Amino acid sequence: MAVNYASKYAQKIDEKFARESMTSPAVNTDYDFVGVKTVNIYSVPAAEMNDYSVTGTNRYGTPQEIENTVQELTMSKDRSFTFTIDRGTYNDTQMSNAAGAALQRQIREKVVPEIDKYRFEKICEGAGTTASGTISNTNAYDAFLTGASALIENNVPLAGSAAFVSSNFYKNIKEDSSFIRNGDMSQDMLIKGQVGTIDGIPVIVVPKSYLPDNVEFIITNQAATTSPVKLSEYKIHDNPPGINGWLVEGRVYYDAFVLDNKKDAIYVFVSDGE
Repeated sequence: MAVNYASKYAQKIDEKFARESMTSPAVNTDYDFVGVKTVNIYSVPAAEMNDYSVTGTNRYGTPQEIENTVQELTMSKDRSFTFTIDRGTYNDTQMSNAAGAALQRQIREKVVPEIDKYRFEKICEGAGTTASGTISNTNAYDAFLTGASALIENNVPLAGSAAFVSSNFYKNIKEDSSFIRNGDMSQDMLIKGQVGTIDGIPVIVVPKSYLPDNVEFIITNQAATTSPVKLSEYKIHDNPPGINGWLVEGRVYYDAFVLDNKKDAIYVFVSDGE
């Protein structure tokens, strides 16, 4: 006689690993887009210094009219998602696909990563300095110091700066004997995702899929990139017309802009091959 074995489905769902936003230390929300799609930002240069003269009528030098430039920031990323959960399916799957949990999963696995990837893309596009080379376990620390020095030369404060590194760069710098002797991979973690610091700069390891092609590391100051999320609205409709169950909808209106006067606060290193 055949034996019929019982089976069941576990109520605990096998969720994918997901990350919280990693780009918060890389961007600011200093500019107000409420009620508008475009914000214009003025940049005003300083006057040149002159030698003072003790004679004549223009003792301070010839006056120069201070001009200005305008950077136009226009929101462009208006994104959405939608899905349904049938009430019969909900009841027949031990209620494991509840609408609220499904919405949180959507935000965690789709919305947040998309915004992070877009921010990294715009930061790299607007970088004041982009260097290239091949990273190894003998030059990783030197490459990082070169990037940090470039920011210092551009009068960028290291306070408020952060480094976003590929897993390949992280591996190589951990194996770099110069870093082992002189570096400070401190374990005083202040930023989500931070794995330590390099010479006082917080370090966050980023999955390869988040960074533009061949980017090994980014050093950026938070003041350089503004990234408004103008709208993030999520709705769960219970028994909407035509559906016995739930309709879930979401909309995210966001963008990221590197400011013209602060692009030199971004240093990007790109691998030029193996």
